[in-house]
Amino acid sequence: MAVEREATVVWEGDLKGNGELSVPTGAIQDTGMTFARRAGEPEGHTSPEELIAAAHAGCFAMSFSNVLARAGNAPDRLEVTANCIVDIGEKGLAITKVELTAKGRVPGIDAAGFEEAAKKAESTCPVSNALRNNVEINLSTELEG
Repeated sequence: MAVEREATVVWEGDLKGNGELSVPTGAIQDTGMTFARRAGEPEGHTSPEELIAAAHAGCFAMSFSNVLARAGNAPDRLEVTANCIVDIGEKGLAITKVELTAKGRVPGIDAAGFEEAAKKAESTCPVSNALRNNVEINLSTELEG
């Protein structure tokens, strides 16, 4: 079984131009995108790197909740942040690293078990696996009391 997801950007102008991102579900509709946003001036626009971070945070949260639940420790709450880091080098922009941070309230588990489950989830997360061997992925965890 294959699942397909689609996104469309309509771009106008050169690199200093602008685009609008939309997805058929309507979850993202006519969201602005500019190179200036990519280079650090947000002004209400998004960037490919921000979207990768969003995809990674969401995918990892799902994977992590599943790993915990299958081990008998369904989480009360998980908060996952993905920070996608872009470096500007001789060849231009390059996504070099994603910093994943997972905080959670999970009954019946200790910090070591939480971290072990997070590592397992990261190794099975489809977005992590798509990035792996191209982008450094660092994972940190914090079990909340």
